[in-house]
Amino acid sequence: MRQIKHPNIDQVELTDIMYALSDPTRLEIVGQLANAGRKMTCGEFDLNRPKSSLSHHFKILRAAGLVETLIEGTEHMNALRVAEIEQKFPGVLQSVLTALNKS
Repeated sequence: MRQIKHPNIDQVELTDIMYALSDPTRLEIVGQLANAGRKMTCGEFDLNRPKSSLSHHFKILRAAGLVETLIEGTEHMNALRVAEIEQKFPGVLQSVLTALNKS
């Protein structure tokens, strides 16, 4: 079975995170994952976007190091890398999530 590549936390750059979060769809994905507090399948996101568009957005989020996608059977389970991001860039992700919840 195919493995999905994720950057090691040492390879994650703040500029990549900020770029990934600059798109409203990706920001919404991150917000939904944070609010759920659990892994979510791609089909659980209510974003009214084509599947190909969502695949692109998840690819950007993975490349930035924000999201980890694990294959469990036939499902792609997505989770925020909150602890790792918080350890490397204290307060950055939490500030974004706080701002999202206020809007």
